[in-house]
Amino acid sequence: MPAEGGETVNSARLPVGRQIKHYRRKNGNRSQAAIAGLCGITERYLQQIEAGQKMPSADVLARIAAELGVPIAALLSEDVIEEPQVPLTTAPAVARALMGYGPPHSSVPVSPACLRERVEQAWSTWQSSKERFTEAAGTLPGLIADVEHAVQAHRQVGDSEARREVLRVAADLYGLLRSYCRRAGRLDLSLMVADRAIRAAQDADDPVRIAAAQWNLGHVLLSHNDPGAVEEAKEVALLAAEKLRQAPATAETKAVEGALELVAVVSDARRRHWWEARQRLEERAAPLARQVGEGNVQWTVFGPTNVAMHAMSIEMLAGEASEGLRVADQVDTGQLPSRERRFTFGLELARCYDLRREDAATLVHLLDLEDVAPEDLARSPLARKMILDLQGRVRPTFRRQVTALAERLHLV
Repeated sequence: MPAEGGETVNSARLPVGRQIKHYRRKNGNRSQAAIAGLCGITERYLQQIEAGQKMPSADVLARIAAELGVPIAALLSEDVIEEPQVPLTTAPAVARALMGYGPPHSSVPVSPACLRERVEQAWSTWQSSKERFTEAAGTLPGLIADVEHAVQAHRQVGDSEARREVLRVAADLYGLLRSYCRRAGRLDLSLMVADRAIRAAQDADDPVRIAAAQWNLGHVLLSHNDPGAVEEAKEVALLAAEKLRQAPATAETKAVEGALELVAVVSDARRRHWWEARQRLEERAAPLARQVGEGNVQWTVFGPTNVAMHAMSIEMLAGEASEGLRVADQVDTGQLPSRERRFTFGLELARCYDLRREDAATLVHLLDLEDVAPEDLARSPLARKMILDLQGRVRPTFRRQVTALAERLHLV
């Protein structure tokens, strides 16, 4: 076995280790031991290379590149690597139920009132539980089957109000499924259920739910990296808001309108239109939030706190970490009904510290997020990226904690 010299390096300067790890996982997800053995080096040496602690010789680098099936230039490139994506973790039973192959539905259609109670409980669990993915996986398949059975049954009966209520329940369930599928990495299923929510709301002739379903669709579009899809999210949201304003003005319509404005805000920020995003937030979303106060209409969590959280998000996306932290100091998320929104805020707060290279603060917030919503942390591409970046540059004082966190999330 050849000597394993190699220069000790500052991993922040050289991308080699991270590129090797990326292609090892991408091209077959092979173990470090397997690649090291085939390249004639020890597993420990490859671990040091990937961690940025050693720079391989030209000969070793050539052998690693050949084994990974990529040119040497790819391992030396400083181009941004496709970051770790959210694992595809939709429970198979949920996917089967959505495709019509799930558990058998109840022999007699469940009453609209009972379905309403079950859907609202599922939403409450989804917004408040630390183990929300696990609990949803157990609840949703049967709920999908029963709701869709009730929708089909009420198409053939004469009680129009019962039919409308079942359709409203279906729209609410599909809204929950949109969030579940999106967070579980299944954008295809998320788009499908967002469309079902729109259809159910339209069939129920419910303006608030039609707008809320468009809000759901906007979030699916925001999940894409394609700038065209992100721009389309704004178009969908603003068109829905315009139509909603034609309905009688109520606290509910104003809250959903405000939530739609926030979709447009995020779209602007994602497309680097920072001033446009700030202006829309201040002139459109904030006044609506002041009018309706804190609330959770259609599970949008729209209100002054959510608007303030989006203000911080804009600064984070703009790379204005100091301003983002200043805004964050004025936000109290303790009363928010949604653990997911609290998680997202905490994640963006960690990202602000990460942009400032304040590694200790970044780590503290990531560990706090593991306590707040461990299943969300494991599924967040941004969190996974920050943890991998910390591994490459963190001081020895914190390396053990970062490595332990990465191991718990199965990143190493």
